[in-house]
Amino acid sequence: MSARTRTGVLVGCVVALLLTAWYLGVREPPSSAGSPTGTVRLGPEPGEDVAAYLARVPATLPPPGVAVPALVQLAEPVTAAEAVATVAGTTPRTAVFRVSLPRVQTALRFVGLEPGVPIDIALDSACVRAEQAAGADAGRLPGRVGAVAAVEATELASPSCRCVLALLVDADGAALAAVATRPGVRAVEGAPAGTVEPALSPLLPEQARRVEPVPDDGPVPAS
Repeated sequence: MSARTRTGVLVGCVVALLLTAWYLGVREPPSSAGSPTGTVRLGPEPGEDVAAYLARVPATLPPPGVAVPALVQLAEPVTAAEAVATVAGTTPRTAVFRVSLPRVQTALRFVGLEPGVPIDIALDSACVRAEQAAGADAGRLPGRVGAVAAVEATELASPSCRCVLALLVDADGAALAAVATRPGVRAVEGAPAGTVEPALSPLLPEQARRVEPVPDDGPVPAS
């Protein structure tokens, strides 16, 4: 067999292998089901019908004895003490703070809770960090956005601030089902088993019909 013939045979084999790999890839695309970390989102989808979302979340809760991360979403922001009572029986991991202002868009502030610390102390500490973040935003952001952040910082500094909108907790299905029945709880959405750090996008109180941006045409109060 000449060198030219051998080269032709090798090229033909390579082409055949590439075509086979392409065909198998089309027939059997790679599965992403085994990598939930960083890919799971808790909360409604943008533009989603709120009633449809609230109807589907109960099915996300695991059976009793199976623990998963879950997003506890409140109908209105509450104080830290009220939040502690609402999620009793679970292990809170992250608090979502939001200062509510009429017809003014305010930030969602996600603050991790210190592990191994009593939940009331951890939540108070998280609120201080949310206040500090708002204060930093007020100092660096211009115009309306900075003015809103200044008001947020002032509100978050108050011990009576009703600023806890949602919490990411770890709990089994029985505990999550109990939380879902408590006053002020709007929705509890569980993540698939094995999820480590889900993305969070809680439902806002103003979102009653569809998940859309809330109005931002109201006056900013003095800070």
